[in-house]
Order: sequence, then structure tokens, then C-alpha cells
Amino acid sequence: MGRTYQIVAMFQRDLDLERKWHGLLLEIEKLLEKKPKDLNAVLFIIGMQELGKGARLFSKEEKQDLMHIAICKVLSLAGYYELEGQDAEGWPHWKLVKKLPHFDLLEQEKLLKMHVLEYFEKEYDWHFPDQKITP
Repeated sequence: MGRTYQIVAMFQRDLDLERKWHGLLLEIEKLLEKKPKDLNAVLFIIGMQELGKGARLFSKEEKQDLMHIAICKVLSLAGYYELEGQDAEGWPHWKLVKKLPHFDLLEQEKLLKMHVLEYFEKEYDWHFPDQKITP
């Protein structure tokens, strides 16, 4: 019975995460009038926000840098990274201060989604009630 309870609890946590994630995507869609396609699109938005230079065209390398900024920022909420400062062009630089857990890709995505939700809750006081997920 204990093992079955653990599996049900794990499934419930995953379902709760996906419902909140869907709620976040709907809120971003209301704000930007376009629904982000996936986690990478949300990370890109966070990276642009954290860079603070507004919407403009970015090179492929800059887009990768923006996603790195976002990942560092959201994982800094759990103490994995800390901001070292900014370079001469105003781009933030982060330092890894706590070893990241070794997860498979699915678990990495869950970790990032959890912290992206936390980012929007802490930085913008957004809250995400469970949303009915529709395809």
C-alpha cells in the first residue's frame, strides 16, 4: 500500500505542476497576445526581462545567452546560482554556487518549470490556480 500511495502522490504532483504551468502560459498569452510554445519560449521571455533592454532582434548566440540568463535566474531562487554582476554591455553573469542534481531530461524540465512558476510568483506576484488542461 505504501508504494501505491507514493506513485499516486507523484502523479498528483506532476498533474498539479502541469495545471499551474498551463495557467502560466494562459497569463503570458493574455499579456503578450501570443501563447508561448514551450518551456524554451518562456525562458527566452524571462531572459529578455532580466536583461532589461526591451524587445529587439537578437543573434542566435544572444538568444542562447538569454536562455542561460533565465535558467540561472530561476535556479538562483533555489540557491544554485548567484549573480556575479554585469559585463560592460549590461549582460548579467552568474556563478554556480551549489551543485545541480543529476536528473534525466524529464526531471530537468520539471525542475525548471517549478522554478519558472516560482519566479513569476516571487518577481511579479502572479499566482496560478489549477487550470483545466485542453489540447
